[in-house]
Amino acid sequence: MAVTLAEVEEQARSLSPDERAYLVEILLESLQETQSAEIAAAWEAEIEQRVATFHRGEGTTHSAEEVFSEARHLTQ
Repeated sequence: MAVTLAEVEEQARSLSPDERAYLVEILLESLQETQSAEIAAAWEAEIEQRVATFHRGEGTTHSAEEVFSEARHLTQ
């Protein structure tokens, strides 16, 4: 039989403050792991797309000198 959210909440409220704080940490970490995996997958797809674009000779590229020059200009 599956436990409902209301039951979990009721049980969590019966924990000591330290136990509740630990439970919160565990739950937040589980959310961050999911987000991190989703973000990593999105970046992987973006990298693959950019590499493919580069290999096809499409898009524009910039030399390191151009990039650093622009960065210096923007920070002044």
